[in-house]
Amino acid sequence: MKLYDTQSRGLKEVNVEKEEVRMYCCGPTVYRDAHVGNLRTFLLSDLIARIVRLNGSQPRLIQNITDVGHMSEDFINDDKMLSQAKLEKVDPFEIARKYEQRFHTDLAALNVQPATAYPRASESIEMMLSLISRLIDAGFAYVGSDSSVYFSAEKFKSYGAISGNKLDALKPGHRYEYTEDGAKRFHADWALWKAAGDRTEMVWDSPWGKGFPGWHIECSAMSMKLLDGHVDIHVGGIDLRFPHHENERAQSNALINKEAVDLWVHGEHLLFEGKKMSKSSGNVVLLSDVIARGIDPLALRLCFLENKYRSQMDLTWNAIEAANETLKRWRTKMGHWSTDDSISIDPEIEQAFNADVDTPRVVMRLREIEKDDSHNKAAVFRYADQVLALDLNRPIEERVLTPEMKTLLEDRALARNEKRWADSDALRVELENLGLSIKDTPEGQIWS
Repeated sequence: MKLYDTQSRGLKEVNVEKEEVRMYCCGPTVYRDAHVGNLRTFLLSDLIARIVRLNGSQPRLIQNITDVGHMSEDFINDDKMLSQAKLEKVDPFEIARKYEQRFHTDLAALNVQPATAYPRASESIEMMLSLISRLIDAGFAYVGSDSSVYFSAEKFKSYGAISGNKLDALKPGHRYEYTEDGAKRFHADWALWKAAGDRTEMVWDSPWGKGFPGWHIECSAMSMKLLDGHVDIHVGGIDLRFPHHENERAQSNALINKEAVDLWVHGEHLLFEGKKMSKSSGNVVLLSDVIARGIDPLALRLCFLENKYRSQMDLTWNAIEAANETLKRWRTKMGHWSTDDSISIDPEIEQAFNADVDTPRVVMRLREIEKDDSHNKAAVFRYADQVLALDLNRPIEERVLTPEMKTLLEDRALARNEKRWADSDALRVELENLGLSIKDTPEGQIWS
């Protein structure tokens, strides 16, 4: 099994001969619903974990829940958790629990298997304080003039190995890390612990006074503690490569004086109908939007599978609807192909899974097998579905027309023959309200 490692910029072998593969995936900041772009990244960790299982090993996957909120050093004006709590007029932890639950609901709808643990930042403060104290003792961190604790970037000599950003080229004013109060020794240093100042919510006691953790320390603390000091595979979106993963690597490596992560795996950006998803563009799509259209949420999963995780993807409603039709067709055929639960390994599919999660090749292979009578089709589809997780064995629900539906369909067919278009349209509305989808063809109306 091989994966593309962002740090070495090449494919690296994953040791699936051992009993357990330790994985960490950066989780959601739970101040809003995860959009489909976020879900694409969370799906990536699920795919890797499933392929690890397919190879006979067991993944131990940790995915953090960021419920402390800040993702920049504008802690007062840009704390996403506190801002949303103020907007909804509730306690910030109520916001966190609400959106955390909705995150798990979305993952379940996409057939993402639960992680081994979902540690919350707010419940891991002691873990972070311990790590910060050790970094201070090792000379990698210091207390600034504002009583906040900062990591000394210049002390970590290989900074930039993941992103290619070098300290001497980083300009003051980077939006994640810069403050103008002179508390830092170097402009690229970042906060491990921020003094509370006038802030009264979501603050904790520490050896340096009341405050709250910086963004990056969370993942170092959780991954090092819960994965016994080493991560085999670290997964996240490409937007986290810098500064988050760069800073996380510095913190973790500084503690153990060696690489804490073997493989850094990053999923690329998702566009929606040609544009970056944003509130200002009005094109932020949630999984609930997909379901509201009557589309199986696993159609979204199939859309993601048809695109390489390391390639930027342009998602469209047409693509989601087409994937939904493919799912219906495959499930219908599975019912005709076989009635047993046998599984047959296809070497090409196995090779594609192990070649850097090449799910587009797997989907193409299934389309080939679908048309080829030389295979035990259902058995091969079941083998692939151990990773694809599209519920291909799910039987299609057959719905019987009620007498009322039959009468309305007959009335509408007569109205169309007599060119009473207004009556035809009114009857269509009645039928759709009863749950039918109507299409008119040259041969007459069809329904589903």
